[in-house]
Amino acid sequence: MTRPSDSSAFGQADPTDGRKPFEWQSKYTDPIAIKKQRSEAIYLGVLLFLMPLLMVVLWLEFPKYWFHLSDGKYIPLVKYGFAWAAGTLGGVLFDLKWLYHTVARGLWHLDRRLWRIFTPHISGGLSFFVLALISSGALRIFDSKATNSPALVIGLGFLVGYFSDSAIAKLTEVAETLFGTTRSKEKHSQREITSPREGDPAADAREE
Repeated sequence: MTRPSDSSAFGQADPTDGRKPFEWQSKYTDPIAIKKQRSEAIYLGVLLFLMPLLMVVLWLEFPKYWFHLSDGKYIPLVKYGFAWAAGTLGGVLFDLKWLYHTVARGLWHLDRRLWRIFTPHISGGLSFFVLALISSGALRIFDSKATNSPALVIGLGFLVGYFSDSAIAKLTEVAETLFGTTRSKEKHSQREITSPREGDPAADAREE
């Protein structure tokens, strides 16, 4: 899931979106494009409403009574439910920001439609498993007992969801620590270090 590094600079870089004063009409004239943009906005808006609602439902312990769960079973459910919902909410907010920037800048296109649809759910899943790793002690960001705080779980889940690329990078480090680096990656890295290509700017930069 690749995210452009300058997406957060859109508004600050040029708040006019390349428009002249009083040029207010949309430059999207194709009704299909307008319809799909609207459907994506509605989809993200629904998720934006549902995730906090889900957290409220979990906090009020409705599932505990619906499924007749004991405290021992419900506490882990609400903790990981908070993580998933907060991570999804973080992904939704990032997705919304990306959507309105790209529409305003004329960069919106259908080829990123799947990216925009699945980003919130990928963020939710990442948040869930990052919390599991922290709770197990495999990922030492916080003390494992700190994850018993609902506020910390929600805040952490949101950060993991919004900055999911950084979370993936951290999980890669954990995976390499547990399972080791693949031999193909080691050979590739060794080849780059020992035999840089002549005239390759990246190789020259490494030598410097």
